[in-house]
Amino acid sequence: MVKITGWSRHQVLLTLEVAFVVLFLTGVAMLHVPAALMVGGVLGVVAVERETARQAPVQRRRKGAGG
Repeated sequence: MVKITGWSRHQVLLTLEVAFVVLFLTGVAMLHVPAALMVGGVLGVVAVERETARQAPVQRRRKGAGG
């Protein structure tokens, strides 16, 4: 059974951020659709980079480790 809890602060901020980006892209698309597609692509790359930076870094090998 899945326990449903309240939204965390991170989830609320992420939802607001996504809503504002969608609203912004809709406004740009009303003026010029190709510009909205380009801005959306750039914002998508930024979002992926932010999420990968949030993950735990990979540990480096110790000296003397074979491989």
